[in-house]
Order: sequence, then structure tokens, then C-alpha cells
Amino acid sequence: MSDFETIAMERDGGVMRVSFNRPDNLNSFNVKMRREFVEAARLVNVDDSVRVVTLTGAGRAFSAGADLTDDEGLSGGQGVEDDLNFEYKPGILAIHNSRKPWVAIVNGPCAGIGYSYAMACDLICMGENAFMYQPFSAIGLVPDGGATWLLPSFVGAKRAYELMALGERLSADKAQAMGLVNRVYSDDTLQDEGLAFAKELAERSPLALRYTKEAITFAQHHSLEESIAKEAALQKFCIDSADAKNAVISFLKKQKPEWEGR
Repeated sequence: MSDFETIAMERDGGVMRVSFNRPDNLNSFNVKMRREFVEAARLVNVDDSVRVVTLTGAGRAFSAGADLTDDEGLSGGQGVEDDLNFEYKPGILAIHNSRKPWVAIVNGPCAGIGYSYAMACDLICMGENAFMYQPFSAIGLVPDGGATWLLPSFVGAKRAYELMALGERLSADKAQAMGLVNRVYSDDTLQDEGLAFAKELAERSPLALRYTKEAITFAQHHSLEESIAKEAALQKFCIDSADAKNAVISFLKKQKPEWEGR
């Protein structure tokens, strides 16, 4: 893997831990970090030996959002529009469109555009004292980075509008109750428990994980009839795969299957 200045990467078996790595700035996004993240995400997405990716923040924050003190990154309206379309969007889509699961491990503040990176992940673990925050209305801006698509898909349009309009700091327990977060752990054990959660996922069939993600994404924008047909097409591929055949043999022998992803 490449060396980055603002992104840290650490391998643990089939799990790759990707961390925003500007702890002195609460992992806020400057130009370099948003560009390096795109490169890092693409590297792990094409590495077949990586089964699951975790995304977290170094230090005491997941991400405080865009770095408003970054002179290089501050620009007028056209510049901001370009940044969102050509630098932030590719990173968020690299998570959302990945063939493998991404697990956000939210430690501390998760605000602004950082909120979108977390929501783009397939699963979210959160520290008990962490929070999510949409600060945009307080500074006369609209939520961005896909937040207006992502958040309503989890909590519904009315709840999402309330969180965005009022800028509520959403606690871990409340986020879990709303269906936005999968697991809440103590702050002290968050990273270890989040990694264990990801490792458990990595032991599952990579084809099943990939195509279940694809089927769920498809179903969000299609009818029940179309979704059943999509599932049938994916199931046809999976049942003919070497992994499925080997899994049946392993089951009969009462052995743990060895997945190859084919």
C-alpha cells in the first residue's frame, strides 16, 4: 500500500483499517486529505485479499468536517461546487459503490462532510460518547456530500430534515434507536470491538457480502417485482460459484468453509 500524509492504513488479516489522520485538526478535510482518501479507497477496493474495510479517525474525533482554516481549500461558490463534485464525491462514492463492506467506527465528533463519509459505509459502530452533527444551517449552508440522500434513507425525510434544520448533536444511543447505527460500544473498547465486528464480517462469504450489498442498493430504487428478479439473477451466479459448492461440502463434513470469492 502507498504511504499517505493524511490517511493511515493498517492491515489485520482480511480487514484493512483506514483512518483519517489529521488528529491535531480533528481530522477535518483539507485538500490533501480528501484527495488522498480517494486514492486510498481505490487501492483497498481493488485488493481482493481485503475482505472488509473499517473507516475511523485518528485521535479523539472521526472527522470535524471541512477544514475552514485551510486557505488552499477555501474558495468561492464555483470552487466549492467543483470541490464537492470532483474531490468529495469520488471518495464518498468509492465507499458506497465498493464491492466489499465498509464499516465506520465513529469515535468522537462526526460532523459536516465527515457525517456523509460515515453514512456511506454499510455498517456503523459508534463510541458511547461520540456524536453526529449537521452544522450547516448554523452557518447559512445546505448539507452536502450526499447527506440529503443518505440520512433520509436511514431515518426518513421528516426526521432527517429536523436533524439538519435544527443542527441536533445526535448521540450514539439515539442514532442506534433511529436505525442509523448498528453497534454502540464504550469509548475505551470501541476500536477493538469495532475491529472484532469487522473480522466477524470478513469470515463470511465474500460473494454473499458483495451481492447482498448490491441487491439492497438496487432494491432502494426499484419495485418489489424488479428486486425479486435482481435477487434471482444474483442467486443464479452465487449458487453456481465454487465457493457455494465448497461450502456445501464443508457443511456436510462439519468444517468451516474456506472462501475464495469465486
